[in-house]
Amino acid sequence: MCVHVPVLLKEAVEWLGCFPGGTFVDCTVGSGGHAQAVLERIGSSGKLIAIDADADALRQARKRFSGRTVTPPSGRLCRGRPAPAAGAVSPAGKPAGRWRYVFVRDNFRNLREILDSLGIQHVDGILFDLGLSSDQLEDASKGFSLYRSGPLDMRLDRRQRLTAAEIVNRYPQDEIAKIIREFGEERSAGRIAAAILRKRKKSEISSTTELAELVMRVVGRRRGRIHPATKTFQSLRIAVNDELESLRCAMPQAIMALKPGGRLVVTAYHSLEDRIVKQTFREFERGCICPPSFPVCKCGRVSEVEVLTRKPIRPSQREIEENPRSRSGRMRVCERKRRNAGT
Repeated sequence: MCVHVPVLLKEAVEWLGCFPGGTFVDCTVGSGGHAQAVLERIGSSGKLIAIDADADALRQARKRFSGRTVTPPSGRLCRGRPAPAAGAVSPAGKPAGRWRYVFVRDNFRNLREILDSLGIQHVDGILFDLGLSSDQLEDASKGFSLYRSGPLDMRLDRRQRLTAAEIVNRYPQDEIAKIIREFGEERSAGRIAAAILRKRKKSEISSTTELAELVMRVVGRRRGRIHPATKTFQSLRIAVNDELESLRCAMPQAIMALKPGGRLVVTAYHSLEDRIVKQTFREFERGCICPPSFPVCKCGRVSEVEVLTRKPIRPSQREIEENPRSRSGRMRVCERKRRNAGT
């Protein structure tokens, strides 16, 4: 299996501003590459909340951390217990006693609820590394791979019901075309959807390679290394996991969960994701929206953050050469503003 290489690792940890004793959240822990670097920076007195909807990803992270875990009756929280920390997880799912890190199997759209369940109001920094890991792409059973035959699944959280097979074999043609066009930004969306409908009238499309070959026949081979079905697969994955809406829900929660001076670091790999991050940062940076003719502010709106990256941070040429999958990464950072007394 291909080992996942964290993208913009050094930059993420530095912009996050990790310090000993701080409390940080990794909302997309994956196999734990970024999280491990954060743990090293925050030391034994710090705390890390590691969130992921993919149970397999959490298992990989646990192995990396080499700590024992305990699963409470709720099945939601798994507490890392590297020696010599002790204690157990309470029935309510909240870790008891001293702890360094907690694993949470959940969608990051529930960030506020997760923090409340841990008794944490505000944190010093939050990290999102969006998209898929190499481990997920290489695992044929998950249905993300264009090159390895597997079921048309594409669920990050196997507890949910909707799969890519359901969309491809059950949704109306116009809805399939809309998903591929809007989420994949694919110009041939209409023709691809029509081909899917023709194929499924004869028999269901059941495997990833079957769908990939169908799309290739419709759009033909394209220049470069990108497979012609990449945008179609991307669009289905986004639709299955409701990724864009989850991000829209999570961004405001993350900003308001930061302590003054706390930072939010987000790396996106898709233009639609990056747009949501950029627009949210701008919205929360904006202050009074009263008309210029108003002598005194009536709206009461205050600027919550300062955007620290006017242009996104991109991987260096060296990193792209060493890890080609990093080439589309775009990192943006904002910092929660400190308030003066009385403001």
